[in-house]
Amino acid sequence: MISNKKGFEVLYDGRISKSLAFTKDEREHLGLRGLLPYSVVGQNIQVKRVMEGLRRKDSNIERYIMLSALQDRNEKLYYRIISEYIEETMPIVYTPTVGEACIEFSHIFRRAKGFYITPDDKGEILKILDNWPEKDIRVIVITDGQRILGLGDLGANGMGIPIGKLALYTACAGIQPSQCLPVMFDVGTNNKEIREDILYLGYPKERLEGKEYFELVDEFVMAVQEKYPNALIQFEDFLTPNAYALLNIYKEKVLCFNDDIQGTAAVALAGLYASTRITKILFSELRIMFLGAGSAATGIADLLVLALVKEGLSKQEALERLWFVDINGLVESSRKNLMPHNLPYAHHHKPSNFIESIKTIKPHVLIGATGAFGAFTKEVIEVMGNINERPVIFALSNPTSKAECTAEQAYAWSHGKAVFASGSPFEMVKFNNKEYRPGQGNNAYIFPGMGLGVIIANASIIPDELFLTAAKTLSEMVSDENIEDGALYPRLNEIRVLSLEIAFAVAKKAYELGIARNKKPKDLKQTISDYMYNPIY
Repeated sequence: MISNKKGFEVLYDGRISKSLAFTKDEREHLGLRGLLPYSVVGQNIQVKRVMEGLRRKDSNIERYIMLSALQDRNEKLYYRIISEYIEETMPIVYTPTVGEACIEFSHIFRRAKGFYITPDDKGEILKILDNWPEKDIRVIVITDGQRILGLGDLGANGMGIPIGKLALYTACAGIQPSQCLPVMFDVGTNNKEIREDILYLGYPKERLEGKEYFELVDEFVMAVQEKYPNALIQFEDFLTPNAYALLNIYKEKVLCFNDDIQGTAAVALAGLYASTRITKILFSELRIMFLGAGSAATGIADLLVLALVKEGLSKQEALERLWFVDINGLVESSRKNLMPHNLPYAHHHKPSNFIESIKTIKPHVLIGATGAFGAFTKEVIEVMGNINERPVIFALSNPTSKAECTAEQAYAWSHGKAVFASGSPFEMVKFNNKEYRPGQGNNAYIFPGMGLGVIIANASIIPDELFLTAAKTLSEMVSDENIEDGALYPRLNEIRVLSLEIAFAVAKKAYELGIARNKKPKDLKQTISDYMYNPIY
């Protein structure tokens, strides 16, 4: 690729540019003499320069903009920094900063990234996909921007989510950047304030809905099958009814999954497996209560049912271990107008509010997926602490501003008894002279390894069995040291090793299930490792 370009063409192509790291001979061969300062500066020094500049910035949104610009001009340097400084940079390139970046997307726009589909493209999606320069796409992340994190309908501003997710696919699991495609399904927004913003970049109409909406999605999915037949489609941040509808339509037809439903479920399940090492309660005996009954919560519950059945329970016994509370109180059998995905969890019980439900059902685990900051009040945590010796509290809503409670609140209000995990990162907490490292139930523990595994196997579909495998693998990699710190997940700086192990387990399971389209290599793990992108030059 480099030999076909000269001079500024090389320097301005972020995929191949090494900036000041080009050697004297490379500068001569590529027509770069006179275009760069004298010094040859290796990548190690470039990393130091970028990190020094990043840490001088006053806010995370400025750091986000800086890293985004680096991705444009020096792709390998960008991914090396994200990979090596993952604990420091993930909160910048993804939650919580990506939420702010999406809100401001049209105001901080610098350079086009990704692919946009609007209702004006109906009937021509296959044709316009020819405009995308890469032909071997393996992972697509698509959103319609209607339910971005806990922030609601952000329309085309939601493009920050696919861009961020795919950056993590590369940084965390070594998916080749050229094989990643971020897609914005821009069908309008019902957020009037955004729609009427003079700087808004999206389709400036109210949302397309109903039959026309699903026809447009179907045209895209079918175009992908023709254009990129080996591509995984990851649905991201769709409104709950549409999220379930699309998953149910396509999960047994094409290689796809919904990260909010299935990825969140797998990472939560892994945390619950790990929590039993602290609480000493058998996984099969857990009673679990959800606050919030949307796609994330019910996705977790659906996978938990499968996991509990694997432990020997009947499906009905498994369902009865799981309870939901939503804005109208306990989800129980007398409730009317429940969503179809809530009906299996509407058990026989008198109508109750949240606190009453905790007192009568006595859950061991409380999982929040509400998008409502402070939903786990002091009273809620205290009641859980009165019921349980070690109450398990999962505040999973993103970004941090939407978390049901903070780590500090969970530990303080439970007098240090809580086993806590969150969706967004929290700093280490010191309480009563003991330090706690809150575990972050980040989907990045699951989806990159899942994607890598199904790519190597070239799986035809992704059954729930693969998410169960991923969750079990992740839980087994939680060390005794992690548990001693009160953390239910490994350190993020181990993420590439974790992703390799998950990919290996997932690919192996895909071959066992007969859904792999590639011939199984003699050394599956080595094949996966050899594929993984190396950002060092």
